Amino acid sequence: MKKINYIVFIALLFTAMGCGKDFLEKNPQAELSPEQLTTQEGVEGMLTGAYALLNGNLNGTFGNYGAAPSQWLLGEVTSDNAHKGSDNGDQPNMNLLERHSPTSTNDNLSNLWVRCFEGIQRCNNTLRYLAALQGGSGIKFPEARAIEIQGEARLLRGHFYFFLARVFKNVPLITEATKENAVDNMADIYPQIVADFKFSVDNLAAVNSKQQVGRVNKVIAQAYLGKVYLYQKKYAEALPLFNSVIASRANIETLPYTDNFDITKENGPESIFAVQHSVGSDGSGGDNGNVGDILNFPYGTGLPITCCGFFQPSIDLANSFKVTAAGLPYLDGTYRVNPYKSDFGLAGADKTNYKVNRTLSVDPRMDYTMGRRGVPFRDWGIMQGDSWIREPSNGGPFVAYKNVIEAAQVSSGTGPGNTNVTGLNVNIIRLADVYLMAAECEVEAGSLGRALTLVNNIRTRAAKLPGKSADGSPVASYKVSVYPSFPTQEYARNAVRFERRLELSLEGHRFYDLVRWGIVKQTLESYFGFEGGYFAYLKPVVIEPRDEYFPIPQDQIDRSGGVLKQNEGY
Repeated sequence: MKKINYIVFIALLFTAMGCGKDFLEKNPQAELSPEQLTTQEGVEGMLTGAYALLNGNLNGTFGNYGAAPSQWLLGEVTSDNAHKGSDNGDQPNMNLLERHSPTSTNDNLSNLWVRCFEGIQRCNNTLRYLAALQGGSGIKFPEARAIEIQGEARLLRGHFYFFLARVFKNVPLITEATKENAVDNMADIYPQIVADFKFSVDNLAAVNSKQQVGRVNKVIAQAYLGKVYLYQKKYAEALPLFNSVIASRANIETLPYTDNFDITKENGPESIFAVQHSVGSDGSGGDNGNVGDILNFPYGTGLPITCCGFFQPSIDLANSFKVTAAGLPYLDGTYRVNPYKSDFGLAGADKTNYKVNRTLSVDPRMDYTMGRRGVPFRDWGIMQGDSWIREPSNGGPFVAYKNVIEAAQVSSGTGPGNTNVTGLNVNIIRLADVYLMAAECEVEAGSLGRALTLVNNIRTRAAKLPGKSADGSPVASYKVSVYPSFPTQEYARNAVRFERRLELSLEGHRFYDLVRWGIVKQTLESYFGFEGGYFAYLKPVVIEPRDEYFPIPQDQIDRSGGVLKQNEGY
């Protein structure tokens, strides 16, 4: 079985659980009775419904951009890695997020809030009805499966809460034991997230008993618990968990980088926790597909997928892939000197006759992260520049790459009647992420030799990426070298952080990394100073303390009768 069929039970569950549009809203109409739900089939169906919310899709295939598991909008566009793209008038609330000036009525924030709490409520109902079933007089689950269901539901609940905590910080804690109609959001929810993941680590096996791809397991729980500890700066607690995950997989140097973004290579040995997407024969009409990235494809006529020109890599990100003569990154920030910007800003004959700079010394991961003029783009052909971009003056000269599928895969890998909905999975945690999180822990512990080894494992794998060619010649001077040493802790820290950007760019991590490192203000103000030289709408942008998080949706505050409190500064 390739993927869990998430659509099963979902229409039923919307009414059965009383989970309406908002997390505290009750809907008594057409509810199933507790007796109907307190069965093995009912509990399994509720758990399947919780898995369904991982793709952020609640009411159809459009509009869940803020809730996309890729976190392209809140994790990347809010950082120095990407622009919203498209044109200025399309999805204007996204423009406000990019400039860090959102209001509490921003629909993208509400989308994340509602969908995560819908997922949390489904997890809570799974646990609640499981307890009722096991305590009743009817047919019960075998104890092993009952505990496994608890581990699955609690891991998923921890995931939804983690997504909320990173974005909103102050989030109400709702569990299966909650009786109140409204709960305030002033308590720290991280202890509950840790408790949920700990339970899953202790009670899940390395392989789920259902043996279905996409089910969570012990390895996922270890990686996720380690990640939460990392966010709390509990490096000593996180490192053994990361080491266990690393030991469970082959050396990353042997695992092809490109498999992570290939619809035919999903759920391979590097995939730790991936949101499963499917299209076509699952009967969902595309609702189980990657609907969160539906806007994020090149824009132009005659392309395999033609909509909608969002999510464009920044000029700053493109330049971060430049390497020194030694094949190492410019850790001191001088990668911005003599910036590479493709054909951006050219006009007339200079624009028409532009040729890619084949002497540019770059990490090959650049051309597997973004599309740029004159460079082969998957099997789509040579990227043609502006004719593939909706509004270059607004989003720049580059297009996203990792979320795009091959042209040859469009017929089988996209939703019925909508080629923008692909079946490409989204990695929440992959092995390279774990290596770099472990390296971060080693740096903070002063174990620079081990950190060096982990980072160089990633770079050795990157060096194996085949460079791209056009007209029989390489389109860049590709080079990746390993670090000979980490001479100081500060140097090592910068190297690990820079490597995370290179390896994981456009995968939803960057803004959250900047926040947890405590460098969001200095990084983004420097970025806006640079990038604003090309895009006037980005200058000036001042990052305030409030900008590490986003406003609580106002409709949720109103619905709670004022029990929920707005984040400071909004």
